[in-house]
Amino acid sequence: MNKQELIDAVAAATGESKAATAGAIDAIVEAITNAVSQGDSVQLIGFGSFSTGARAARVGRNPSTGAEIQIAAAKTVKFVAGKAFKEAVNAS
Repeated sequence: MNKQELIDAVAAATGESKAATAGAIDAIVEAITNAVSQGDSVQLIGFGSFSTGARAARVGRNPSTGAEIQIAAAKTVKFVAGKAFKEAVNAS
């Protein structure tokens, strides 16, 4: 399911217009992005939680030459599925 299909499904379920639904989904994604990028976690009970993690610097290899390269440390985004979401996925 892509973003447009999600908008269509939510608009059909709520009876709202597709434009209003698209605006709401964009606002939700932006709010989650802003919170996580500032280091906060976002917990949606029954769905899951978004948070930041850290990936340490490490040494990797260039696959074409085999030369060692330094891979810089980076922040990552973690998502942990909630209990209800896991149960819904495993029920099918």
